Amino acid sequence: MPNRNPITILMADDDADDRLMTKEAFEASQLANELVFVEDGVELLDYLYRRGKFSDPDSSPRPGIILLDLNMPKKDGREVLQDIRNDPDLRSIRVIVMTTSKAEEDIYRTYNLGAASYITKPVTFESLVEVIRTLGKYWLEIVELDNGVHEA
Repeated sequence: MPNRNPITILMADDDADDRLMTKEAFEASQLANELVFVEDGVELLDYLYRRGKFSDPDSSPRPGIILLDLNMPKKDGREVLQDIRNDPDLRSIRVIVMTTSKAEEDIYRTYNLGAASYITKPVTFESLVEVIRTLGKYWLEIVELDNGVHEA
């Protein structure tokens, strides 16, 4: 049964081709979720803290899932993941590392920092569509996510 309240998915990736391919894979997978892109770790934190061009909550809604590349300029994914996990207001957001690195050290370290999943970016578009479809089925249909709205 599809999620009745589509959550926003925020992808942090500095590679324009990877962003475009992921957008097309989401469309091919028929996921109705809003997919928002930022290009580096600093922009990701600006988005999460609603700073600068991301200050309007209507155009920068709280993401339910972050797709995080590890190797980005300004502030890499490992540093950002640590910042997210150290912030009580952000730590409930599911962070899925999606990167080219297959290094065991990266896998171990990101899980240690609280990543929900670690996915090595597929090489072909067809494989990426399959990964996105599976990711969507699991994270958007099966798992109950915290939407960030808390009543007192």
